[in-house]
Amino acid sequence: VMRRNPFGMDICCRKGSRSPLQELYNPTQVPVLSLQLSNTAILHQIRRDQVTDTCRANSVSSKKRRVLTPNDLKHLVVDEDHEMIYCYVPKVACTNWKRVMMVLTGRGKYSDPMEIPANEAHVSSNLKTLNQYSIPEINHRLKNYMKFLFVREPFERLVSAYRNKFTQKYNTSFHKRYGTKIVRRQRKNATQEALRKGDDVKFEEFVAYLIDPHTQREEPFNEHWQTVYSLCHPCHIHYDLIGKYETLEEDSNYILQLAGVGNYLKFPTYAKSTRTTDEMTTEFFQNISSEHQTQLYEVYKLDFLMFNYSVPSYLKLE
Repeated sequence: VMRRNPFGMDICCRKGSRSPLQELYNPTQVPVLSLQLSNTAILHQIRRDQVTDTCRANSVSSKKRRVLTPNDLKHLVVDEDHEMIYCYVPKVACTNWKRVMMVLTGRGKYSDPMEIPANEAHVSSNLKTLNQYSIPEINHRLKNYMKFLFVREPFERLVSAYRNKFTQKYNTSFHKRYGTKIVRRQRKNATQEALRKGDDVKFEEFVAYLIDPHTQREEPFNEHWQTVYSLCHPCHIHYDLIGKYETLEEDSNYILQLAGVGNYLKFPTYAKSTRTTDEMTTEFFQNISSEHQTQLYEVYKLDFLMFNYSVPSYLKLE
C-alpha cells in the first residue's frame, strides 16, 4: 500500500526558494519570531567565533596547514535538495540525525524518522557523503551549502562510547577488535578467557589504552572516541551552525526551520533513561589517576576549548 507522504513536495526539491545558508545569514524574519530568531543567530555566531579563535590560537605551533583528502570527508553527509552538509559525530545523536537526513534526501521514500530502524540509518549507502564527489563538486558544496555538526561534552561522550561498546554483551565485534587488544596491553595476569573474548574491559584500562602513545601511532582512533576536531576538521571547514547535545532539540529544529521543513518535520525526541549523564561521568572518573586524567584531557583539549566546555570540576589535573 502506497502511503501518501505528508511532506509532499515541500520536503524535496526546494529549488527556486532560498537556501538554508541565505536564510541563516540574511533571514526573512517574521516580526513575531524575529527577536527569538535573532537571539538564536547571535548564539550560533558566538559558537562560530569560539571555533575560529581556538583554531587561530592553536595553529601557531603548526605553520604547515594540512590539506584535506577525500578520506577526511567521509563523515560529511550531503543533502542536495536542501543544500546542507551534516558532519556526524558518533554518540552525539547521530543515529537520529542520520534518520532525519534520510527523510530529507529520500524524496518521499521516508516520512517519519523514527520509523527508520537504527541499523538502517548506519548503512552507508543510504546517505551520500562528500568524499563521493569530484574535487570541484566538493569545493562548490563546501562554499554554497549550509554546514553543521553537533557536539557534546567530550568526557560525557567518551563515557557514553565506553558504556555502549564495552559493557553491552551484544557488541562482540568491538570486544574482539579492541577489547582483546586493550586487555592484552593494559591488564597484568589477564586470564585466557579475557584475552580471547575482550568483553570485560574496565574504564581505567580503556583510558590507559587511549593515552598510550603506541595506540596513537598504530592507527587512528575509532570514530566513537575520535575527537570532533579530527572527525569534522572545523579548522579547515567553516561550519555555519554548531549544535550542542545539551540543547539538541532547539538547535535541531532551528536547522530544520532554516531548511524550510520545520512545519512538517520535527527532530525526534524521546527520554532515554540509559543516557550517560554528568553524574555518571563523574563516577567513571573516580578511579582514574590524576596523571591519566591530565593526559586524557590533553587528548581531548581542543574539543573542550573549541566548543566552549569548561574543565570538569571532578578532574584532578596535574
